[in-house]
Amino acid sequence: MMLTTRGHYSVKALLDLALQSRQGPTSVRAIAQRQDLPAPYLEKLLIEMRRVGLVISVRGPQGGYQLARSPAQISLGEILEAVGESIEPLPHHDPDASQAGDWVTFTLWNRLHQKLKESLYSISLEDLYYDARSWQAAQGETTSFVV
Repeated sequence: MMLTTRGHYSVKALLDLALQSRQGPTSVRAIAQRQDLPAPYLEKLLIEMRRVGLVISVRGPQGGYQLARSPAQISLGEILEAVGESIEPLPHHDPDASQAGDWVTFTLWNRLHQKLKESLYSISLEDLYYDARSWQAAQGETTSFVV
């Protein structure tokens, strides 16, 4: 599994919203500017995440997007799934019944896939937020939060 631009941008946007949660809704333009993301593309991703209930949108001059749940209740797996990221390690494969090695490889990849999926759904947005903050503190960065 490789994190594509869609997944990367989505995680960055939600981490930004986690940081801004006390300030209320955040505009797409503000997120895009802080995270150096293209605003039109980011808007499409946020719409996809709104459809599945990860974010909510607020209309009006002080409107924008905010997390629909606490960062601890949003998993990396949910974020990736919301924007159509595939966590399938290999295309579907039907093992050859006459080849024991084929079955072993098939079983191994299925087990690895299951562990990967479990891991993605066990990592919360809050975990990623604190990991990023810890890394920034180790680098001596205290003023900005760019993922």
